[in-house]
Amino acid sequence: MTQIGCPYSSQILLMDRREALSLPVKKLQNPQRTKNTQAAGQQEEEPIRVHSGIDPYTGSWTDNEIIHLLRRNMFGAKKADVDFFKGMSMSAAVDFLLNSPLPTLQPPVKNYTVNPSGTTPANDPDWSVAAGQTWVDTHTNDGTVNALRRSSYKAWWMGQLINQSRSIHEKMVVFWHNHFAAETTDINNGIACYRHNLTLRQFALGNFKAFVKAITLDPAMLRYLNGEQNNKNAPDENYARELQELFTLGKGPGSQYTEADVKAAAKVLTGYRVNYTNMTSYFDANRHDTGDKTFSAFYGNKIIKGQTGANGAKELDELLDMIFAAGEVSKFIVRRLYRFFVYYKIDSAAEANVIEPLAQLFRSSNFEIKPVLATLLKSQHFFDSANQGCGIKSPLDHIAGGCREYGMVFPQNDVTNLYNMWLYLQQQAANQQQNLGDPPDVAGWKAWYQEPVYYRIWINSDTLPKRNQITDSMINNGYTRNGFTIRYDAIAFAASMPDARDPNKLMADSVKYLLGLPLSSDSMNQVKRDILLSGQADDYYWTNAWETYLANPANSMALTTVRTRLRALYQYLMNLSEYQLM
Repeated sequence: MTQIGCPYSSQILLMDRREALSLPVKKLQNPQRTKNTQAAGQQEEEPIRVHSGIDPYTGSWTDNEIIHLLRRNMFGAKKADVDFFKGMSMSAAVDFLLNSPLPTLQPPVKNYTVNPSGTTPANDPDWSVAAGQTWVDTHTNDGTVNALRRSSYKAWWMGQLINQSRSIHEKMVVFWHNHFAAETTDINNGIACYRHNLTLRQFALGNFKAFVKAITLDPAMLRYLNGEQNNKNAPDENYARELQELFTLGKGPGSQYTEADVKAAAKVLTGYRVNYTNMTSYFDANRHDTGDKTFSAFYGNKIIKGQTGANGAKELDELLDMIFAAGEVSKFIVRRLYRFFVYYKIDSAAEANVIEPLAQLFRSSNFEIKPVLATLLKSQHFFDSANQGCGIKSPLDHIAGGCREYGMVFPQNDVTNLYNMWLYLQQQAANQQQNLGDPPDVAGWKAWYQEPVYYRIWINSDTLPKRNQITDSMINNGYTRNGFTIRYDAIAFAASMPDARDPNKLMADSVKYLLGLPLSSDSMNQVKRDILLSGQADDYYWTNAWETYLANPANSMALTTVRTRLRALYQYLMNLSEYQLM
């Protein structure tokens, strides 16, 4: 196999693919280098992977680079999207992803039915919402209704990923959902969950400092991290801790705030409440600690003077000014972006050549997110061959990306069935350990922060078979409910390739659009011969079958011949370890 991506990719691909993807990290080490360092009594150090930095990329701009850009910034790389960006320069393509106008957001709608004989009161406001109409402005405290709305919300969100426009925006919403993690099951209010999502969308590419303030005052977050319970008589440290540890400063060696800083920040944050009538937040001066708050040397021994009345809310701005004055904020966020969009490991070269200059840019641009992303995504480092095909698809990339790449067709004019299909796909991602809307805890998904394995966590003995099972199912029978079936259309996918009649070109193009790494020519020929040619040696065995089908698509024998071979081909390709890479 050709090695393009991660330093151990050739080692993985020489093994049985299923076995390789479920190996623990230590088995993927370079055995010779491990042996040498152990013999020398030295601590093993990884070699520098990539020496390139943030200078603008000036290399080739082919399908390969476009697919890499799209897989990292969208969910999957549809051929139509690849073709769209071919007419642009690399810089223009990145600018388009960052700046293209977004379609008007359509809110989630009522796809559920409340059982009249259930516990929901007859006068509950939800009864006034008609089927197919949005519920996001009709408030209810009923637990049954809110549980149904949470499912509606999750289905809707999955639909946003699948139907995304040519923009980085949906990927960034998921990035921030992981960063400012909050769980719908704990929030337990459909409108609060939806409005939290709107906050993620509003600030996804905006100003990070303003974003943090908005999250701090977000009703869903006030519920999730007990901010609404934080008062002068019993300061709750939950949000104050996560604000520093998870949201702004991190836990790296440069982040040296103290436990006393957490307690002082908690006092600053006393007094914020949630109005459940309209699901908004407000400041209650009577619950606010009006004393002075003193911080550690890490913050320059800052004292935030206590304020009374409505002025108490001004202390939040002082707190954020103090936190953002620490250089560690910019480094922490840039590292998070790097691990999400480039690679999980940050070695000394990446720190010096990418993290440090981007952190400086982040500070000098007053914590605007878009300039940092533009510089990173246009860089030599991002397009370096070692940074291509070296990531493992998240379950959302796997599920939503597959739907998009195969052009999956969904029910039209049938809200209930449409939401059922979206929710089914959301649940498939949840079965693979990424439950959209419900990360495992406030730290988010371990694959994006847990050292040393990071996103190798996505692949294990439980999730890999489930990944294979869903792609096997989708390329064959699909999922049927209420008389409608969603599936990957193998014939339509093949027909979208430039020259499906030529089995060599069809193989090459299918591999290019589906796999994160190329196959060797020997492997390509073997797969072609065994599947497309049905064991024969001559290419015309496929060409004749394809042309016979095109001449008469209604001919059941011709249809069955090409469909059977194409389904077998794509099922095989999607079971390869290379399909899990991006």
